[in-house]
Amino acid sequence: MRQIYGQLTAELKNHTTPKTVGKDPGYRINSFRELVEQVAKLSYLNKDYLLFYRGQKNDYQNKAGVSTFYPTIYRGEYLTQQELNYRFDLLKSACKLLVQEFKSQKIEGYHELQRKKYIQWSVLQHYEVTGTPLSDVTQSLRVACSFAQLYNENETAFIYVFGLPYYSNRISINSEHDLVNIRLLSITPPSALRPYFQEGYLVGTEDITNEYVNKGELDLNQRLIAKFEIPNSDEFWNAEFDRIPENALYPDNDIIKDICDNLKLDLQPEVEDSDLGLFLKLWTEIESIILERAKKYQRNVFNMRKALFILMENEEQTYNYLKELDYLRNFRNKLVHNPASIRKDDIRKMTENLEYLMNELKKAHNILYK
Repeated sequence: MRQIYGQLTAELKNHTTPKTVGKDPGYRINSFRELVEQVAKLSYLNKDYLLFYRGQKNDYQNKAGVSTFYPTIYRGEYLTQQELNYRFDLLKSACKLLVQEFKSQKIEGYHELQRKKYIQWSVLQHYEVTGTPLSDVTQSLRVACSFAQLYNENETAFIYVFGLPYYSNRISINSEHDLVNIRLLSITPPSALRPYFQEGYLVGTEDITNEYVNKGELDLNQRLIAKFEIPNSDEFWNAEFDRIPENALYPDNDIIKDICDNLKLDLQPEVEDSDLGLFLKLWTEIESIILERAKKYQRNVFNMRKALFILMENEEQTYNYLKELDYLRNFRNKLVHNPASIRKDDIRKMTENLEYLMNELKKAHNILYK
Protein backbone atom coordinates (compact mmCIF):
# COMPACT_ATOMS: atom_id res chain seq x y z
CA MET A 1 0.00 0.00 0.00
CA ARG A 2 1.13 3.52 -0.67
CA GLN A 3 2.77 5.57 2.08
CA ILE A 4 0.99 8.76 3.18
CA TYR A 5 1.78 11.52 5.65
CA GLY A 6 -1.20 13.15 7.32
CA GLN A 7 -1.86 16.67 8.53
CA LEU A 8 -1.61 17.08 12.32
CA THR A 9 -3.49 19.20 14.81
CA ALA A 10 -1.64 22.00 16.64
CA GLU A 11 -1.42 19.83 19.76
CA LEU A 12 0.00 16.86 17.86
CA LYS A 13 2.55 19.05 16.05
CA ASN A 14 4.08 19.90 19.42
CA HIS A 15 4.40 16.19 20.15
CA THR A 16 5.38 14.48 16.87
CA THR A 17 5.67 14.88 13.10
CA PRO A 18 3.81 13.21 10.22
CA LYS A 19 6.93 11.13 9.44
CA THR A 20 7.72 10.05 13.01
CA VAL A 21 4.23 9.48 14.41
CA GLY A 22 4.77 5.71 14.43
CA LYS A 23 8.07 5.95 16.31
CA ASP A 24 7.11 8.62 18.83
CA PRO A 25 5.06 7.83 21.97
CA GLY A 26 1.31 8.13 21.73
CA TYR A 27 -0.17 11.54 22.48
CA ARG A 28 -1.77 11.37 25.94
CA ILE A 29 -5.54 11.85 26.04
CA ASN A 30 -7.49 11.99 29.29
CA SER A 31 -11.11 11.52 28.18
CA PHE A 32 -13.22 10.16 25.37
CA ARG A 33 -14.57 13.65 24.69
CA GLU A 34 -11.03 15.00 24.26
CA LEU A 35 -10.25 12.17 21.86
CA VAL A 36 -13.35 12.93 19.78
CA GLU A 37 -12.32 16.57 19.59
CA GLN A 38 -8.82 15.66 18.37
CA VAL A 39 -10.18 13.26 15.77
CA ALA A 40 -12.70 15.86 14.57
CA LYS A 41 -9.81 18.24 13.88
CA LEU A 42 -7.85 15.50 12.13
CA SER A 43 -10.83 14.67 9.95
CA TYR A 44 -11.13 18.31 8.90
CA LEU A 45 -7.39 18.62 8.18
CA ASN A 46 -7.21 15.36 6.18
CA LYS A 47 -10.08 15.88 3.76
CA ASP A 48 -8.57 13.58 1.13
CA TYR A 49 -8.92 10.56 3.40
CA LEU A 50 -11.57 8.77 5.35
CA LEU A 51 -10.42 8.14 8.91
CA PHE A 52 -10.51 4.67 10.45
CA TYR A 53 -9.51 3.57 13.94
CA ARG A 54 -7.92 0.65 15.72
CA GLY A 55 -7.63 0.04 19.46
CA GLN A 56 -4.91 -2.09 21.12
CA LYS A 57 -3.80 -2.73 24.67
CA ASN A 58 -0.14 -2.54 23.62
CA ASP A 59 1.83 -0.48 21.11
CA TYR A 60 3.42 -3.31 19.10
CA GLN A 61 6.61 -2.16 17.39
CA ASN A 62 9.03 -3.50 14.81
CA LYS A 63 12.81 -3.74 15.27
CA ALA A 64 13.15 -0.06 14.37
CA GLY A 65 10.81 0.90 17.21
CA VAL A 66 7.95 1.91 14.90
CA SER A 67 4.33 0.92 15.52
CA THR A 68 3.47 -1.98 13.25
CA PHE A 69 0.15 -3.40 12.04
CA TYR A 70 0.87 -6.39 9.83
CA PRO A 71 -2.07 -8.61 8.92
CA THR A 72 -1.98 -11.80 10.98
CA ILE A 73 -0.77 -13.95 8.07
CA TYR A 74 2.42 -11.88 7.64
CA ARG A 75 3.41 -11.48 11.28
CA GLY A 76 6.86 -12.55 12.43
CA GLU A 77 10.29 -10.91 12.09
CA TYR A 78 11.83 -13.90 10.29
CA LEU A 79 9.07 -15.30 8.15
CA THR A 80 10.39 -17.95 5.78
CA GLN A 81 8.80 -18.57 2.40
CA GLN A 82 7.88 -22.08 3.50
CA GLU A 83 6.11 -20.79 6.61
CA LEU A 84 4.27 -18.18 4.53
CA ASN A 85 3.23 -20.80 1.97
CA TYR A 86 1.99 -22.99 4.82
CA ARG A 87 -0.12 -20.16 6.24
CA PHE A 88 -1.72 -19.51 2.87
CA ASP A 89 -2.39 -23.21 2.41
CA LEU A 90 -4.08 -23.19 5.81
CA LEU A 91 -6.17 -20.19 4.74
CA LYS A 92 -7.12 -21.98 1.52
CA SER A 93 -8.26 -25.04 3.45
CA ALA A 94 -10.22 -22.89 5.91
CA CYS A 95 -12.02 -21.17 3.02
CA LYS A 96 -12.97 -24.52 1.54
CA LEU A 97 -14.34 -25.81 4.87
CA LEU A 98 -16.20 -22.54 5.48
CA VAL A 99 -17.95 -22.70 2.11
CA GLN A 100 -18.93 -26.33 2.74
CA GLU A 101 -20.40 -25.49 6.15
CA PHE A 102 -22.32 -22.46 4.90
CA LYS A 103 -23.73 -24.51 2.04
CA SER A 104 -24.67 -27.55 4.12
CA GLN A 105 -26.38 -25.40 6.75
CA LYS A 106 -27.97 -23.16 4.11
CA ILE A 107 -26.67 -19.98 5.75
CA GLU A 108 -28.16 -16.89 4.12
CA GLY A 109 -25.65 -15.43 1.66
CA TYR A 110 -23.71 -18.65 1.05
CA HIS A 111 -24.01 -18.29 -2.75
CA GLU A 112 -22.05 -15.06 -2.65
CA LEU A 113 -19.63 -16.32 -0.04
CA GLN A 114 -18.59 -19.28 -2.17
CA ARG A 115 -17.83 -16.94 -5.11
CA LYS A 116 -15.82 -14.24 -3.34
CA LYS A 117 -12.63 -14.92 -1.42
CA TYR A 118 -12.76 -11.53 0.33
CA ILE A 119 -16.02 -12.51 2.02
CA GLN A 120 -14.49 -15.83 3.08
CA TRP A 121 -11.40 -14.06 4.42
CA SER A 122 -13.59 -11.53 6.23
CA VAL A 123 -15.50 -14.21 8.14
CA LEU A 124 -12.34 -16.18 8.96
CA GLN A 125 -10.55 -13.03 10.14
CA HIS A 126 -13.33 -11.72 12.34
CA TYR A 127 -13.93 -15.08 14.00
CA GLU A 128 -10.18 -15.69 14.41
CA VAL A 129 -10.08 -19.03 12.59
CA THR A 130 -6.75 -18.44 10.86
CA GLY A 131 -4.52 -15.62 9.64
CA THR A 132 -5.52 -13.61 6.57
CA PRO A 133 -3.89 -10.80 4.52
CA LEU A 134 -6.38 -8.31 6.04
CA SER A 135 -6.27 -5.99 9.09
CA ASP A 136 -9.21 -5.03 11.33
CA VAL A 137 -10.22 -1.39 11.62
CA THR A 138 -13.45 0.40 12.52
CA GLN A 139 -15.13 3.72 11.85
CA SER A 140 -16.35 3.86 15.44
CA LEU A 141 -14.05 5.53 17.98
CA ARG A 142 -16.19 4.06 20.74
CA VAL A 143 -15.64 0.54 19.41
CA ALA A 144 -11.86 1.14 19.08
CA CYS A 145 -11.58 2.45 22.66
CA SER A 146 -13.72 -0.36 24.05
CA PHE A 147 -11.55 -2.93 22.32
CA ALA A 148 -8.36 -1.28 23.58
CA GLN A 149 -9.57 -1.57 27.19
CA LEU A 150 -11.03 -5.07 26.87
CA TYR A 151 -8.99 -7.78 28.69
CA ASN A 152 -6.38 -5.07 29.34
CA GLU A 153 -4.43 -5.18 32.62
CA ASN A 154 -2.17 -2.25 31.71
CA GLU A 155 -2.71 1.29 32.97
CA THR A 156 -3.12 2.65 29.45
CA ALA A 157 -4.22 1.59 25.96
CA PHE A 158 -3.58 2.86 22.42
CA ILE A 159 -5.81 4.27 19.70
CA TYR A 160 -4.55 4.61 16.13
CA VAL A 161 -5.97 6.77 13.35
CA PHE A 162 -5.46 5.72 9.71
CA GLY A 163 -6.18 7.62 6.52
CA LEU A 164 -7.75 5.47 3.80
CA PRO A 165 -9.26 6.30 0.41
CA TYR A 166 -12.98 7.00 0.27
CA TYR A 167 -14.90 3.83 -0.57
CA SER A 168 -17.78 3.53 -2.99
CA ASN A 169 -18.61 -0.19 -2.86
CA ARG A 170 -18.85 -3.00 -0.35
CA ILE A 171 -15.45 -4.14 -1.59
CA SER A 172 -13.53 -1.06 -2.72
CA ILE A 173 -10.25 -1.56 -4.57
CA ASN A 174 -8.11 1.54 -5.04
CA SER A 175 -5.30 0.90 -7.52
CA GLU A 176 -3.72 4.30 -6.92
CA HIS A 177 -3.12 3.46 -3.27
CA ASP A 178 -2.81 -0.35 -3.73
CA LEU A 179 -5.54 -0.88 -1.16
CA VAL A 180 -8.64 -2.97 -0.74
CA ASN A 181 -11.24 -1.84 1.82
CA ILE A 182 -14.06 -4.20 2.82
CA ARG A 183 -17.17 -2.91 4.57
CA LEU A 184 -18.23 -5.85 6.69
CA LEU A 185 -21.66 -4.43 7.50
CA SER A 186 -22.79 -4.98 3.93
CA ILE A 187 -20.75 -8.00 2.88
CA THR A 188 -20.92 -10.58 5.67
CA PRO A 189 -24.08 -12.70 6.06
CA PRO A 190 -26.61 -11.18 8.48
CA SER A 191 -26.27 -14.19 10.79
CA ALA A 192 -22.62 -13.22 11.38
CA LEU A 193 -23.40 -10.87 14.26
CA ARG A 194 -19.91 -9.93 15.39
CA PRO A 195 -18.92 -7.65 12.46
CA TYR A 196 -22.20 -5.73 12.78
CA PHE A 197 -21.77 -5.06 16.49
CA GLN A 198 -18.15 -4.05 15.94
CA GLU A 199 -18.90 -1.80 12.92
CA GLY A 200 -15.95 -3.51 11.30
CA TYR A 201 -13.92 -2.98 8.16
CA LEU A 202 -11.00 -4.96 6.80
CA VAL A 203 -8.08 -3.44 4.95
CA GLY A 204 -5.31 -5.03 2.91
CA THR A 205 -2.84 -4.53 0.10
CA GLU A 206 -4.30 -5.18 -3.33
CA ASP A 207 -3.20 -8.33 -5.19
CA ILE A 208 -0.59 -9.36 -2.61
CA THR A 209 -0.59 -12.91 -1.30
CA ASN A 210 2.39 -15.15 -0.51
CA GLU A 211 4.78 -13.33 -2.85
CA TYR A 212 5.92 -9.75 -2.37
CA VAL A 213 8.93 -7.57 -3.11
CA ASN A 214 8.94 -5.48 0.05
CA LYS A 215 7.21 -6.74 3.19
CA GLY A 216 6.96 -3.17 4.50
CA GLU A 217 4.33 -2.32 1.91
CA LEU A 218 1.95 -4.74 3.66
CA ASP A 219 2.13 -2.87 6.98
CA LEU A 220 -0.84 -0.62 7.75
CA ASN A 221 1.57 1.82 9.43
CA GLN A 222 2.00 3.20 5.92
CA ARG A 223 -1.38 4.89 6.47
CA LEU A 224 -0.91 5.96 10.11
CA ILE A 225 -1.89 9.58 10.80
CA ALA A 226 -2.05 9.72 14.60
CA LYS A 227 -1.36 7.63 17.72
CA PHE A 228 -3.05 8.30 21.05
CA GLU A 229 -2.51 6.81 24.51
CA ILE A 230 -5.61 6.69 26.69
CA PRO A 231 -6.23 5.70 30.34
CA ASN A 232 -7.48 2.18 30.89
CA SER A 233 -10.13 3.28 33.37
CA ASP A 234 -13.80 4.16 33.73
CA GLU A 235 -12.82 7.80 34.29
CA PHE A 236 -11.82 8.01 30.62
CA TRP A 237 -15.50 7.80 29.65
CA ASN A 238 -16.81 10.25 32.26
CA ALA A 239 -20.57 10.42 32.78
CA GLU A 240 -21.26 11.41 29.17
CA PHE A 241 -20.21 8.20 27.45
CA ASP A 242 -20.13 4.46 28.11
CA ARG A 243 -17.75 1.82 26.90
CA ILE A 244 -19.28 -0.99 24.86
CA PRO A 245 -19.63 -4.12 27.01
CA GLU A 246 -17.96 -7.40 26.09
CA ASN A 247 -21.25 -9.15 25.32
CA ALA A 248 -21.97 -6.51 22.68
CA LEU A 249 -18.56 -6.74 21.03
CA TYR A 250 -18.77 -10.54 21.15
CA PRO A 251 -22.52 -11.27 21.08
CA ASP A 252 -23.99 -14.58 22.24
CA ASN A 253 -26.14 -16.87 20.08
CA ASP A 254 -23.97 -16.22 17.04
CA ILE A 255 -24.35 -19.24 14.73
CA ILE A 256 -21.35 -18.21 12.62
CA LYS A 257 -19.14 -18.25 15.72
CA ASP A 258 -20.27 -21.83 16.39
CA ILE A 259 -19.42 -22.82 12.81
CA CYS A 260 -16.01 -21.14 12.98
CA ASP A 261 -15.16 -22.68 16.36
CA ASN A 262 -15.78 -26.11 14.85
CA LEU A 263 -13.62 -25.23 11.83
CA LYS A 264 -10.67 -24.52 14.11
CA LEU A 265 -10.87 -28.06 15.47
CA ASP A 266 -10.84 -29.69 12.01
CA LEU A 267 -8.54 -27.31 10.18
CA GLN A 268 -5.56 -28.87 8.45
CA PRO A 269 -4.05 -27.68 5.17
CA GLU A 270 -4.29 -30.12 2.28
CA VAL A 271 -1.12 -31.90 1.22
CA GLU A 272 -0.37 -30.98 -2.38
CA ASP A 273 1.92 -32.52 -4.96
CA SER A 274 4.26 -29.53 -4.70
CA ASP A 275 4.82 -30.25 -0.98
CA LEU A 276 5.72 -33.87 -1.69
CA GLY A 277 7.87 -32.84 -4.62
CA LEU A 278 10.00 -30.39 -2.64
CA PHE A 279 10.72 -32.85 0.15
CA LEU A 280 11.54 -35.69 -2.25
CA LYS A 281 13.73 -33.41 -4.39
CA LEU A 282 15.77 -32.44 -1.33
CA TRP A 283 15.89 -36.05 -0.19
CA THR A 284 17.26 -37.22 -3.54
CA GLU A 285 19.95 -34.56 -3.39
CA ILE A 286 21.06 -35.39 0.15
CA GLU A 287 20.85 -39.15 -0.54
CA SER A 288 23.31 -38.70 -3.41
CA ILE A 289 25.71 -36.81 -1.13
CA ILE A 290 25.52 -39.41 1.65
CA LEU A 291 26.05 -42.38 -0.70
CA GLU A 292 29.03 -40.67 -2.34
CA ARG A 293 30.65 -39.96 1.03
CA ALA A 294 30.02 -43.49 2.34
CA LYS A 295 31.84 -44.93 -0.69
CA LYS A 296 35.04 -43.31 0.58
CA TYR A 297 34.99 -45.90 3.37
CA GLN A 298 33.31 -48.85 1.64
CA ARG A 299 33.02 -49.27 -2.11
CA ASN A 300 29.84 -51.32 -2.41
CA VAL A 301 27.21 -49.12 -0.77
CA PHE A 302 23.88 -48.85 -2.56
CA ASN A 303 21.24 -48.04 0.07
CA MET A 304 20.77 -45.04 2.31
CA ARG A 305 20.43 -46.89 5.60
CA LYS A 306 23.74 -48.70 5.21
CA ALA A 307 25.46 -45.52 4.03
CA LEU A 308 24.30 -43.64 7.14
CA PHE A 309 25.64 -46.35 9.50
CA ILE A 310 28.99 -46.39 7.71
CA LEU A 311 29.34 -42.63 8.11
CA MET A 312 28.26 -42.79 11.78
CA GLU A 313 31.14 -45.20 12.42
CA ASN A 314 33.71 -43.12 10.54
CA GLU A 315 32.69 -39.48 11.01
CA GLU A 316 31.99 -38.84 14.67
CA GLN A 317 31.73 -35.08 14.08
CA THR A 318 28.51 -35.58 12.11
CA TYR A 319 27.00 -38.41 14.17
CA ASN A 320 24.07 -36.39 15.54
CA TYR A 321 23.19 -35.00 12.10
CA LEU A 322 23.31 -38.48 10.60
CA LYS A 323 21.11 -39.86 13.39
CA GLU A 324 18.52 -37.18 12.65
CA LEU A 325 18.78 -37.98 8.95
CA ASP A 326 18.03 -41.64 9.71
CA TYR A 327 14.83 -40.51 11.45
CA LEU A 328 13.94 -38.49 8.35
CA ARG A 329 14.61 -41.60 6.24
CA ASN A 330 11.78 -43.36 8.08
CA PHE A 331 9.54 -40.36 7.51
CA ARG A 332 10.45 -40.39 3.81
CA ASN A 333 9.46 -44.06 3.50
CA LYS A 334 6.13 -43.39 5.19
CA LEU A 335 5.55 -40.41 2.90
CA VAL A 336 6.20 -42.44 -0.25
CA HIS A 337 4.19 -45.53 0.73
CA ASN A 338 1.31 -43.92 2.64
CA PRO A 339 1.08 -40.17 1.81
CA ALA A 340 -2.52 -39.95 3.06
CA SER A 341 -1.30 -40.51 6.62
CA ILE A 342 0.98 -37.45 6.52
CA ARG A 343 -0.16 -33.96 7.53
CA LYS A 344 0.95 -30.91 5.61
CA ASP A 345 2.46 -29.36 8.72
CA ASP A 346 4.61 -32.49 9.18
CA ILE A 347 5.96 -32.19 5.63
CA ARG A 348 6.71 -28.50 6.17
CA LYS A 349 8.66 -29.17 9.38
CA MET A 350 10.51 -32.15 7.94
CA THR A 351 11.44 -30.18 4.82
CA GLU A 352 12.89 -27.42 7.01
CA ASN A 353 14.81 -30.03 9.01
CA LEU A 354 16.12 -31.59 5.82
CA GLU A 355 17.35 -28.24 4.51
CA TYR A 356 19.07 -27.54 7.82
CA LEU A 357 20.78 -30.96 7.91
CA MET A 358 21.94 -30.60 4.32
CA ASN A 359 23.61 -27.29 5.10
CA GLU A 360 25.24 -28.61 8.26
CA LEU A 361 26.52 -31.76 6.56
CA LYS A 362 27.96 -29.72 3.71
CA LYS A 363 29.81 -27.52 6.23
CA ALA A 364 31.14 -30.60 8.01
CA HIS A 365 32.20 -32.14 4.69
CA ASN A 366 34.18 -29.00 3.83
CA ILE A 367 35.99 -29.21 7.18
CA LEU A 368 36.71 -32.94 6.88
CA TYR A 369 37.94 -32.88 3.28
CA LYS A 370 39.41 -29.42 2.77
